Amino acid sequence: MQLKEMVATSDNIVFFGGAGVSTESGIPDFRSVDGLYHQKFRYPPETILSHTFYERHKEEFFDFYRQKLIAPKARPNAAHVKLAQWERDGKLKAVITQNIDGLHQMAGSHEVLELHGSVLRNYCERCGKFYGVDAILHSTGVPKCSCGGDIKPDVVLYEESLDMQMMEHALEYISRADMLIIGGTSLVVYPAAGLVQYYRGHKLVVINTGSRDPPGTAVRKKEELNKAQYHRRPGDRKSQNPRDQLGSGTHFFAPLSFKISPEPLGPPGQCTFWRGTRSCMPVA
Repeated sequence: MQLKEMVATSDNIVFFGGAGVSTESGIPDFRSVDGLYHQKFRYPPETILSHTFYERHKEEFFDFYRQKLIAPKARPNAAHVKLAQWERDGKLKAVITQNIDGLHQMAGSHEVLELHGSVLRNYCERCGKFYGVDAILHSTGVPKCSCGGDIKPDVVLYEESLDMQMMEHALEYISRADMLIIGGTSLVVYPAAGLVQYYRGHKLVVINTGSRDPPGTAVRKKEELNKAQYHRRPGDRKSQNPRDQLGSGTHFFAPLSFKISPEPLGPPGQCTFWRGTRSCMPVA
């Protein structure tokens, strides 16, 4: 079955996306060969993007943050535009994204759940005053509020918690969807990646340049055909761009059956408490 046909027969689509969606906009992803986590820095990016590092080395954090996480010239690509069109057509009900670039909204999407926050929002840690991205981009060192407090990006760092209310909304959207499209994500960052386990429909599509399967696909039995994953195999088509696949009704190959066992969000034993809620590792 083609993606175009699957979309045509669905009216409750949810898109779950990651950094790979924005690579065509010139924003590097994290875990691919050319991704941020494979580049050389004084400290590993995972360390720099942690709450502990932010508290102890703020100037170095902001130097990295300005250079690598803010992309003021980035514009929506064809994937963002197609998703916004599906929403206008009444097909797509929500975009659930791990990205912090704001490109989905720029493309015209309205129901966007930003699990890891946004670089476009910043706030004073002392008085709570809101600031746009320019307050970070056009400052040096640690950006300061007019009250003298430090301005912190509204993005979720390692060791910080996700917004539990937003997670509940995301879970509700996914559990009610009649089609789930997963695109541009390695599905290794919890608790966000754990959300896909709550999908109970029969049209699950993975669009990725890698070969990683969604969590839960390890348990596969031919006699338990309760879902079908249409996963792109290297060499099936010339283009590897997610935007081509979203826009052209590309064939998806290698239908696989798998049983998804319900599991709690996030791996046990790797959780922390911050902002009053429970977290099991974010950002990417």
